[in-house]
Amino acid sequence: MSRFSVVIPVKDGARFLDEVLAAVMREGPGEVLVVDSGSRDGSPAIARRAGADVLEVEPREFAHGRTRNLAAERTRGELICFLTQDATPCEGWLAAYEEAFALDERIGAAYGPHLPRPETSPMVARELEEFFATFSPDGRPRVQGPGDHTFLSNVNACYARRCWEEIRFRDIAYAEDQAFGIDLLARGWLKAYHPGAAVLHAHDYGLLEFMRRYFDEYRGLNLTLGHVERLGIRSTVTHVRRGVSADRRWMAEHGIAGLERARWTARSAAHHGGRKLFSALGSRAERMPPRLRRALSLERGDRPDLPPHAAPAAPDAIAMPSRGHALYEESLEVLREGPAPLLDVPEGLADRARLRIAMVIPPFRRGSGGHNTLMQILLRLERRGHLCTVWVHDHTGELESVWPAVLRRNIREYFAPIEGPVYKGFGAWHGADVVIATGWQTVHPVLRLPGCRARAYLVNDLEPEFYGASTERALAEDTYRHGLHCIAASPWLRDVLRERYGASADAFQLGVDHDTYHPRAVPRRRDSVVYYARPETARRAVPTGLLALAELRRRRPELQITLFGTRGPVLTPFDYRHAGILDGEGLARLYSSATVGLCLSLSNFSLMPKEMLACGLPCVELAGVSAESIFGEDGPIELAPLNPLALADAMERLITDQELWERRSREGIAFVSSHTWEQAADEVEAGLRHALRERERAAAAQP
Repeated sequence: MSRFSVVIPVKDGARFLDEVLAAVMREGPGEVLVVDSGSRDGSPAIARRAGADVLEVEPREFAHGRTRNLAAERTRGELICFLTQDATPCEGWLAAYEEAFALDERIGAAYGPHLPRPETSPMVARELEEFFATFSPDGRPRVQGPGDHTFLSNVNACYARRCWEEIRFRDIAYAEDQAFGIDLLARGWLKAYHPGAAVLHAHDYGLLEFMRRYFDEYRGLNLTLGHVERLGIRSTVTHVRRGVSADRRWMAEHGIAGLERARWTARSAAHHGGRKLFSALGSRAERMPPRLRRALSLERGDRPDLPPHAAPAAPDAIAMPSRGHALYEESLEVLREGPAPLLDVPEGLADRARLRIAMVIPPFRRGSGGHNTLMQILLRLERRGHLCTVWVHDHTGELESVWPAVLRRNIREYFAPIEGPVYKGFGAWHGADVVIATGWQTVHPVLRLPGCRARAYLVNDLEPEFYGASTERALAEDTYRHGLHCIAASPWLRDVLRERYGASADAFQLGVDHDTYHPRAVPRRRDSVVYYARPETARRAVPTGLLALAELRRRRPELQITLFGTRGPVLTPFDYRHAGILDGEGLARLYSSATVGLCLSLSNFSLMPKEMLACGLPCVELAGVSAESIFGEDGPIELAPLNPLALADAMERLITDQELWERRSREGIAFVSSHTWEQAADEVEAGLRHALRERERAAAAQP
């Protein structure tokens, strides 16, 4: 068994540690490493007497995933077994793991059952027996792959070193083993369950301790999987009734009767009811104040909402301005420390069906077109089986009081019904195959995130052009020069990134939700213009657009003008209808009722003109910027220079020339019919795989 290394994290484990180590040594592994994090009961001495190596770490440095990665790095075996300090291996434990890994060369991890100790309560004993029986009803070893349960437990699990080296445990507070099970199957590895690889183990805490443990476990499931435990009066009553009935049957089968059975029945009701409550609370822990979260946690763990490389300020630190100042500090950190090293890219990773994708986004509000683009694409990537997470980088502090669960709900309501978890800040950061920056404010923090194999930059617009001569403009330009592979939202933007900044770049086309944006059965006026007038966004050239509309109204006094895209009224020299901020349904009806759409952009072409075209509404945009890279010089939209008279002429042509209007309307519908979010996701996915291939090529080119 010399190819086995056994790792046991310990904190005050003296109660069972002698027994556990004696059983491990009888199995004959190549090495045993005990990682002690501040025990005060003599555990390190017990481990040394038993012949184990001991690695001592500071309690504040302990984290379930991080510490296990550290321990694995200190061992040499081809197979790395993890136990807890109260999990005693049964005879034949390592032989069963040897057999498990021989079942298929693609097995990256294996695990075995937890058998109840003699003093275990009936509730816990029954649940352990029934739970592990589901993995092998016939009592034989089983290989598990895509579509199977992702369960793994570091109470008793064994990992192939080459699999661990590729994936590693996420640096998260809880459920690092469950996360590894997800990541392992996503990477194309298999896992095995072997009934013979058994350990004696059962946590029989007091009732309150038991509930707090479930709080911790379900907090971990929420952070890792986004799971939120349902809680309702009727469902809880049903849950408790079923649990108590099952426990009573089990007690009858095992000869527990009389007063003892009555005592355990009462405890069973409290057990199942309390667990339901604390599981639900744990899965909502991130919404709680930190003090309450610590009080409910058995481990009293509460990781700060800071990236792994950051630390809280000292109590006597000089106060710095908080809102926005983080942007400058993050860029300084990159200058001082450089980007975090990237992990190696295993051969063929770029072609694997499922990737771990992390998208970092700036704060958002309802109606943000850029965030809509991001979430539409992420939704499609999820549906293709990629494991996607969203990380909100609140550099301004405006979301300080907003819980992550609320951010997730808002994203689903405002933009797209994504399924993956949403995090605020990087306190729970656990790495990714590809991490995506999505705005210049997110690039410097992305450069400092560890545990990534590649970085990409989804570029919606040429953001340095949003600023005059300023630090912000310089920082925005700097983000294109750090080697992130760019995926740009138009061919024009891709070419600017390549030619002006020397960036590696691909392009994708913005998609259209054709289920929403199509001609509606509403009357269409022949003298109506709708204008996306958002004066707070300078690149929209709103003063010029309003001057053009004023000129057109002078020529055509009966013209109906509708402005939309901003909450409050816009100061104009003419009267108009104010539509405010509309949802997709409202916009589709507005576009279907008008004659001409006006939407100007001094930088990258936006999604809105495509949505107008999809509704059969011809539109006017600026010539000589980015529209030609998508539509050509004589495509389905009317182009005009940034001149009020020229823009008025273009709109008037569409109003007066019926043949031109019909041609533009017909061509517009046909042109955008192939511009879908599925196509956009195809192009972005290809860009992410390109980023991984670039990393593979760079690694291969190194001597």
